[in-house]
Amino acid sequence: MTPSNDEPLVTPLPASIPAPPVDAVLVDELAAPPSDLPKVTSRYIWFMVLAQFGVFMAFITPLAISLTIRVNALAAGHPEYLGYITGAGALFVMLSSPFMGIWSDRTRTRMGRRRPFMIGGMLVGVVSLIVMALAPNVLILGFGWILAQWGWGTTLSNLQISTADRLPESQRGKVAGLTSFATQIAPVFGVIMAQFFTGDPLLLFLLPGAVGVLFVLLFVTLVHEDDSRSLPKDPITVGQLLAKYVYNPRKQPDFSWNWLGRFLFYTGITLNTTYTAFFFADRLGISVESVAGIIASVSLGGILAVTLGAIGGGFMSDRLHRRRVFVLLGGLIMAVGMLLQAFAPDLTLLITGSLVTSLGLGLFAAVDQALLLDVLPERETDAGRYMGITGFATSIPQSLAPLAASGILLIGVTGDERNYTLLFIVAAVSVVLAGLAVLRIRAVR
Repeated sequence: MTPSNDEPLVTPLPASIPAPPVDAVLVDELAAPPSDLPKVTSRYIWFMVLAQFGVFMAFITPLAISLTIRVNALAAGHPEYLGYITGAGALFVMLSSPFMGIWSDRTRTRMGRRRPFMIGGMLVGVVSLIVMALAPNVLILGFGWILAQWGWGTTLSNLQISTADRLPESQRGKVAGLTSFATQIAPVFGVIMAQFFTGDPLLLFLLPGAVGVLFVLLFVTLVHEDDSRSLPKDPITVGQLLAKYVYNPRKQPDFSWNWLGRFLFYTGITLNTTYTAFFFADRLGISVESVAGIIASVSLGGILAVTLGAIGGGFMSDRLHRRRVFVLLGGLIMAVGMLLQAFAPDLTLLITGSLVTSLGLGLFAAVDQALLLDVLPERETDAGRYMGITGFATSIPQSLAPLAASGILLIGVTGDERNYTLLFIVAAVSVVLAGLAVLRIRAVR
């Protein structure tokens, strides 16, 4: 329920449509095209940005550095365990996220459809952080990460489903740019915070989590979502539920091409980021524990690059009414940055490659999110379902790419060596293919 963002970036998507009584007015609203949705207020936008920032700080900080530190403490000399843990978490989310989306679509409460899942996911997420912090072995650590994927991922997905419920086309690029920027810089602040608590596992996980709790609570308490109890009820059997895990790609070709682009994008990002701490330690000849401060410093420089890519790309795509060219450009820029890192002999080129990658990542993630909302099928009734299916494009790479990376690292090397250069080359090829896939979309320029 990545980064998942659609997260990554995994994974790497705020209140539902107002619901009058079931009558002709409701029928008219459900039949209205997405472009007829009223503009959301600045209050909605900024609390959405803060909420997604908080979730990513709580959720992705472990992936960025905390899990690496714990794996190294519990199983020194076995970096491949990190891939197994992240892969298992992503596999669980892959199987559960469509169900959670369908459940959200059909929830009828005074609080609306989305907010109950934001709150419940946040509570599970807090438990997950405690489990990971106190885990006595790698197995329990992996269980904690599965809980984190489920809990924080559910909160994040319902925030993103809310944007599908509420945003008109004219605001999608802007909001996607702002939220993408927030979600990209959140782990940077998490890593900066984490470097001061590498010796205290509980604070290492819980302090970033506290930020997530605060900002999610601000959203669910201060942003209104209409009572959903008057919406039409749609009972569903087990067979119908399972059938909703899939759809006909031929009937939704644009959604399918966007799905494929996301799949390739998150494959590349997962290959590029899962072993970042180990890669830096190997390339610079230092210990993994010493990497946190270096990654934090490098990531600070990436904030400006992500800002330029995400906000600039998002706003420009709205203004020019074009999405695809920005997504392709983002993939190409990311590939250049990854290749610079792959062949970097020293810290200077590592930093340069990281900055270039951040620029492209911000551009790709923001505009592709707006593009997803443009092509999302059946948004009025099944937005959660299709967002859950979109989640496959994040969770499958997050599940399989770390396992594939473990194998790629062993190609052409012997002993304790790892082939990080080849890993980053494969990642670069993947993000270029992601940009090319999006060019096949026809309904959006």
